[in-house]
Amino acid sequence: MPIYEYKCEACEHIFEKLVLKSDETVVCPMCDSMKTTKLMSSAAFIGGSSGGSSGVSCSSGGASGFS
Repeated sequence: MPIYEYKCEACEHIFEKLVLKSDETVVCPMCDSMKTTKLMSSAAFIGGSSGGSSGVSCSSGGASGFS
């Protein structure tokens, strides 16, 4: 059961919703409007950029904190 992020078109409130079915109607918790839009997750944009860092990096030296 994925959690999606939505934006209400009526009051512009951004909220998360646990979606049980793909055709489920999502209602804004602030104003009860059914005019909501699913937002794109930032995780959907991994890779595909030209230049810059595209992920998390770790240092290659030093103490790891494990003994």
